[in-house]
Amino acid sequence: MISVKINRTHFIEDINADMKGQEVILGGWVEDLRKMGKMTFLTLRDATGITQIILTDDVMKSIDDITRQSVVRVTGKIQDTKARDFECEIKADEINVLAKAVHPLPIDPLGRLESHIDNRLNSRALDMRNQKTASIFKIRHHVLASLRKTFTEKKFMEITTPKIIGSASEGGANLFSLDYFGKQAYLAQSPQLYKEQMTIGLERVFEIASFYRAEKSHTGRHLSEFTSVDIEAAFMDYTDVMNVLEDLVLNTFKYVSENCKKEQEIIGNKITVPNGPFKKITYSQALEELNRKDAKLEFGDDLLDSHLRIIEENHPDFYFITDWPIKLKPFYIMEKEDNPELSESFDLQYGYLELSSGGSRLHNPEKIKIRLSEQNLDPTKFSEHLQAFDWGMPPHAGWGLGLERLLTVILGIDNVREVILYPRDPERLKP
Repeated sequence: MISVKINRTHFIEDINADMKGQEVILGGWVEDLRKMGKMTFLTLRDATGITQIILTDDVMKSIDDITRQSVVRVTGKIQDTKARDFECEIKADEINVLAKAVHPLPIDPLGRLESHIDNRLNSRALDMRNQKTASIFKIRHHVLASLRKTFTEKKFMEITTPKIIGSASEGGANLFSLDYFGKQAYLAQSPQLYKEQMTIGLERVFEIASFYRAEKSHTGRHLSEFTSVDIEAAFMDYTDVMNVLEDLVLNTFKYVSENCKKEQEIIGNKITVPNGPFKKITYSQALEELNRKDAKLEFGDDLLDSHLRIIEENHPDFYFITDWPIKLKPFYIMEKEDNPELSESFDLQYGYLELSSGGSRLHNPEKIKIRLSEQNLDPTKFSEHLQAFDWGMPPHAGWGLGLERLLTVILGIDNVREVILYPRDPERLKP
């Protein structure tokens, strides 16, 4: 291993047969080595692709102890190739080992030997050299780019809210607590109160950030640290923000379908853009569907996972469940004017999987205080939030969307731990 200035001239995806005879300098990882006569064929991969390097015995002398997955710098000229898998190849004039991989490796980054997900997560950095894993996170990158593009086009401004808070933002008990210079503090479970407050000046805001819930859930859908996509918009109601959400989902599928063709091929999942508009059923209609199948539910009962799996039989794709009982919703959700037992609220589902929840918000502080008391929450503990309502709080609405859950739907993957770099759940705190 030597210290050498890299001076890389190209990524692998940028070289082609039209550049025949041109000298290039590449950097990457040795994926495979095989010797045939006086020539050695080295497969080199970087983050953008893979190519073949031809080394003579004279060039190989300087790196005769090279190992697979070592980092190398290659200087050479592009030439035609007879290999079916490559458009061209590089005849190396010089090769330098920049970092040697120590064997045995904990997992096979090529995926030829299958590894359990826990083993891959324990060696996550090495797992990123598995092209299926890398493709998942390249698609995640494009999903985030698409989300921000749509929000910007709809005149939403990105904000960043505190993740260390002094009280429960929604009155829930599932919070991680910590010592904050001798004071009790918590990790935020949502940006709910902050994003509502921002509508009095910025009108339309969104945030994409990590949030935290101390729920001991051991499923492929739950994480203790997750990425939430949140919006809040002044002068909108729940039907308006449902339309924003539907547009966002459709735009994201379309963007990824068009911009991630290579990654889809590697993963083995062709992304199909869903049809809009999404179907809408009310909570009461969902109850009727369930009771026709002997669910024996009454108005006001929550819909459990087992119930949603029954509903999925009739609604396997994207759909909204709207107009939930007000008693099932948080204190800030507005009741329906024509029926105060119902709320202006919705959940976005994909089959049985809940992706998003939202609705119109109360903007009358006196009504909020009443609702807080009805839910056994102390209004005085929300005084700083309620203060903003005295400064001209507009009617507003919003929602929160689980990014990892959306990604599992886009990619056709069952486990959210596959689509987040370093998942945190009740059993995993490292690496």
